[in-house]
Amino acid sequence: MTSQSVAGVLGAIVAAVVLAAAFVYGPLGQLGKPVKPAVVQQPVQLAPAAPAPRGPVIRDVPNQ
Repeated sequence: MTSQSVAGVLGAIVAAVVLAAAFVYGPLGQLGKPVKPAVVQQPVQLAPAAPAPRGPVIRDVPNQ
């Protein structure tokens, strides 16, 4: 083996190790940013509405 072929084999080994380290320690998903917890918003409590009218209002009218 010549020194050039030894250097090529060692270079390939080093490149494989660097590639493996990049996959193991590199950014995964969202380009390496940590996942932010979802913000839970509580629904706004509205004041209770007045009840709907149930029918026509009938008032006593005195007879004359």
